[in-house]
Amino acid sequence: MRVRPDPYLVLLLATVGFAALLPARGAMVQVVDIAVTVAIALLFFLYGARLSAAQALGGLKHWQLHSTVLVFTFVLFPLIGLSVLLLPEWLLPAPLAIGVVFLCCLPSTVQSSIAFTGIARGNVPGAIVAASVSNVLGVFLTPLLAALLLATSGGFDPSSFGDIALRLLVPFLAGQAARPLIGSFVTRHKKQLTLLDRGAILLVVYAAFSEGMVAGIWEQITPLSLGVLFGICVLLLGIVLGATVAAGRLLGFDAADRITIAFCGSKKSLASGLPIAGVLFGGPAAALIVVPLMVFHQLQLIVCAMIANRLGRSRAHLDDDAPAGAPSRA
Repeated sequence: MRVRPDPYLVLLLATVGFAALLPARGAMVQVVDIAVTVAIALLFFLYGARLSAAQALGGLKHWQLHSTVLVFTFVLFPLIGLSVLLLPEWLLPAPLAIGVVFLCCLPSTVQSSIAFTGIARGNVPGAIVAASVSNVLGVFLTPLLAALLLATSGGFDPSSFGDIALRLLVPFLAGQAARPLIGSFVTRHKKQLTLLDRGAILLVVYAAFSEGMVAGIWEQITPLSLGVLFGICVLLLGIVLGATVAAGRLLGFDAADRITIAFCGSKKSLASGLPIAGVLFGGPAAALIVVPLMVFHQLQLIVCAMIANRLGRSRAHLDDDAPAGAPSRA
């Protein structure tokens, strides 16, 4: 199977290149900062308007599935990520180590988790609810986890919670409040608003990498540290995928639910992570902190696409071989 790079990741890398060639300087820095503040507020307002809290709460009747996904997303991932802080800085610079821990605190993806679950013939309704619950909780839990895990490492200042509430939580809650009024509009114009989302995230990336370039932050990166980072991301994804599969079997879930747990419990959201990082981590180091997320994002897409296609073909063969009138094997 041929796996092509995610087109959006290509755009992100192009934005990084543009920031390297033409970083914001002088008066443009303040203009970019204001634009980023507005963009992040708009992003989280739209997140709130899209996510149906009622649907998420209504789907919690299958609480065993969703609580299993949440444990992997917000407990196992952060615990594994903490171990990275033990590595010496010559092997993995502090901003990259902080970035790995931050990556581990993020919610699951929505679109790719649902898509891969569907390809693999898993429990798609369960994936929709699990991913939605993860993202609703992530708005609150990701900053809290980052504060708890990174306060002693110098990667996060807990005194910035007022700024976090103003720039993340208030727009998100406003979007939730406005959902009855604009929910249908958001649904009808999903494609156009997705382009707006992605444009805003590209702006956040430009601002972070532009500031890092002006401050000379990239001097901390060596081929060795990049190789170590890639190895950590591979190991992290492998551990969590293996753990989700094992837990699904040990807890007695059927095959469709096990697929949902594996894909929803092993993902981390680039769309949520980049703007949240823009609020949580000030200064030029933010450019390095988001690098682990960008590496892990592409890795999870490639690996999970291959797994989903293989599972989908295998389950299709099982259904084709089943006797007429027999229930589908789940």
